[in-house]
Amino acid sequence: MPENKTRRLTQGAMMIALFTILLAISTYVPLINIVTVWFVPLPLAWYAAKYESKFSLAAIAISIILSLLIGGLLALPQAILFGIVAFIVGYGIRKQKSKGFLFLSTSLASLVVISVEYVIAVRFFHMDFIKQMIETARKSYEKSNELTKAMTGQAPLSSEQIETMINTIQISMPTLIILCVFAFAWLMISVQLPLLRRLGLNAPKFKPFKDLRLPRAMLWYYLAVLAITLFIKPAEGTFLYVIVLNLSFLLTILFLIQGISFIHFIINQKGWPKWTAVVATILAFPLSSFVTLIGIADLGFQLRELISDMTRK
Repeated sequence: MPENKTRRLTQGAMMIALFTILLAISTYVPLINIVTVWFVPLPLAWYAAKYESKFSLAAIAISIILSLLIGGLLALPQAILFGIVAFIVGYGIRKQKSKGFLFLSTSLASLVVISVEYVIAVRFFHMDFIKQMIETARKSYEKSNELTKAMTGQAPLSSEQIETMINTIQISMPTLIILCVFAFAWLMISVQLPLLRRLGLNAPKFKPFKDLRLPRAMLWYYLAVLAITLFIKPAEGTFLYVIVLNLSFLLTILFLIQGISFIHFIINQKGWPKWTAVVATILAFPLSSFVTLIGIADLGFQLRELISDMTRK
């Protein structure tokens, strides 16, 4: 047996074992799994970056089967998700794809896998996680309302207001899921890429957060949504209302991120210590409306270029 084939098989067996162990810890060991979950795809991603797709796909398939045998059905959804993420990251590095390709492909693949697993859970196992989350939110609001009423003698929210909030959460659920999946993908590859570089792979780097810029087309989308909200005023519960509400929520989050990035840019330009960026990021959330406006202004008026020109002068 040639040496390279022996090495490939040996390394494949090691990566499969590491993947299975990390997945088992992430599935069944509380607290520790908060850390280990971000490292589960790493062994197979490294293997996929080193060897051709047919070998890495075979290793991923074996890993999923072993995870099912060792961890049972509870570990299977995670094994499939992390296996696909590992393949995409490894393939992207081997083919020298950009960081944008890695992020978008990982996000979209994760979204598809999670959607399919959700449909299977509802269809065959009668487990609707989204419905359970909404019911938990409703009970939490009701208990909080009752507790406040017992302490102050007056309920802060009426039953109608609570129901309106729950309905808003239900309608916004598609956007919430998409944002969560994209955040998961970003965190996942943000952990994987530096570690893979340390392991000798030529993994791409992300630009600093202060240089994050949304496409300017986002402004036109925002204006279109704003115009529909102001002039058409879709009736609550209609399809157009659901679309507009979700787009408005998504764009607001994106402009908030743009605003935080602009604040980081200012802090860097001023040469202030790094802890000020952490404090500013924390404060950005209670001041989200103001920071969102900053993000819109930054994108619309190209404030960074103006500030950079003033700094050079």
